Amino acid sequence: MATIHNEAALEEIAQVVLMPGDPQRAKLIAENYLEDARLFNQVRGMYGYTGWYQGERISVMGSGMGAPSMGIYSHELFRKYDVNTIIRIGSCGAFSEEISMREILLVESSWSESTFARTYDGDENDTQYASALLNQEILNAAKICGKELKPAKVHSTDCFYRMDKEANFKIRDRYGCVAEEMESFALFHIAQAAGKHAATLLTVSDHSITHEKLSSEERRRSFEDMMEIALYAAAQRTKKLKEK
Repeated sequence: MATIHNEAALEEIAQVVLMPGDPQRAKLIAENYLEDARLFNQVRGMYGYTGWYQGERISVMGSGMGAPSMGIYSHELFRKYDVNTIIRIGSCGAFSEEISMREILLVESSWSESTFARTYDGDENDTQYASALLNQEILNAAKICGKELKPAKVHSTDCFYRMDKEANFKIRDRYGCVAEEMESFALFHIAQAAGKHAATLLTVSDHSITHEKLSSEERRRSFEDMMEIALYAAAQRTKKLKEK
């Protein structure tokens, strides 16, 4: 049952999907972490793969950048392919002294000026929430993997380039957001509307206060801890879904 954005057959996609923004990162994960990974989508270069991790079948697929792109792919995965769980794995820019470079954030809630939720189904809320159940499973996975996570509220922006250079600090002070990304607001809302589960893990790759930025190679190395947590959580989630 292919869509215009995804050429996969229904049975080709697992119930749990990891979603980096960059389709090339999806390819990297499939080639380096999954066993017997099979390509199920390459429409518009948005690669998707299904393979095995620790004996459990999981999928990984790019989401693209921003709410509209995430909205397309997560809606189709939840509604057309009966996916149960999506874990976004991405990067973020921090603008709080409480957050350090390379720190891994587990997003509890996402605030946005976006009209995405209102346009999607009339929801007027400016804050959307991750699945509490899934977040707890990810915290458990991090503990087992010996990794640290920081629960956080983030700003999910529609505008990567913003002319007001102080905007993030105003958002931090008013809404309690500590970092910025572009996809979690849409993902959380679509999951909630579908009665499914979604979470977001983010590695801090740049900082507005210290003005630090990770190079491409530093990003690759830093993201490995986040990948390990997400993959372990996805495998455990898959195991629990099979037991139901």
